[in-house]
Amino acid sequence: MDWKGQRESDNVDDARGRASSGGGGGIGGGAFSLLALVGRKFGIKGILGALVLGFALVKCGIVDLNTLLGGGSVGPGQQTQVSPEDEERFRFVKVVLGSTEDVWTKEFARIGRKYEQPGLQVYRGRTQTGCGTGSAEMGPFYCPADRKVYIDLSFYDELAQTFNSPGDFAQAYVIAHEVGHHVQKLVGTSDKVAAMQGRPDYNEYSVRLELQADFLAGVWANHSQQTLKLDRSDIEEAMRAANAIGDDAIQKKMQGRVVPHSFTHGTSEQRTRWFQKGLLSGKIEDGDTFSMPYKDL
Repeated sequence: MDWKGQRESDNVDDARGRASSGGGGGIGGGAFSLLALVGRKFGIKGILGALVLGFALVKCGIVDLNTLLGGGSVGPGQQTQVSPEDEERFRFVKVVLGSTEDVWTKEFARIGRKYEQPGLQVYRGRTQTGCGTGSAEMGPFYCPADRKVYIDLSFYDELAQTFNSPGDFAQAYVIAHEVGHHVQKLVGTSDKVAAMQGRPDYNEYSVRLELQADFLAGVWANHSQQTLKLDRSDIEEAMRAANAIGDDAIQKKMQGRVVPHSFTHGTSEQRTRWFQKGLLSGKIEDGDTFSMPYKDL
């Protein structure tokens, strides 16, 4: 895969140097301690006076509100150091997202639609999203509420070490899969599946949605073969990644047994096969995972 020198997307937000705001809200620990001290010395009037002063400073722009409320602002001395390896991964993500933008803009135009580009945030540890708090433990994910992909780059280490799926195109496949969910959001498929939550067969529809995202990742790969100079080894990397993160493979690895009725993403064989279908087809309309019987997926 030849990605260096390719166009980088402008829709990537680098949040690696920011501290995540806490989910509890309220006054931050430092501010609370200060108010407690004021209260002990001057009573309730002193606390009220301190609050009035604090918010006056916010209004004048002297103090940041997030800092006052303990929202996790990062000062100059708190910036997280970024290694050269991590910076290269960040540039790689920007190139892959740019490639998906190019492919889906053309593919949507072919079917008479306009492609709306998603955002992508690279973060560390935890981050706030339109779908709630995101964490590195969740792996890469797409939030339909804010139409943004989120990824902690440490996932690529896990992909290589835990799932034995190293390689840059394996990493690219992961992003393309999440962008596939954005495509589903734009055409209305993901909203229809979300409306089925609570139904006994909801997991089956979740599997259909995930397999279609794998198909869409394959469509992207089909159109990227020339620009990214993909070869057979690159495709094998993506196939290995799809195989490694099937529900059956993960369950067997993590709990020693497979529970088919709890599947939400599809088996290794299904994920690999639907990615291959997209790779061979290259057309969005060939990825209907909803019409056929579930057992035939």
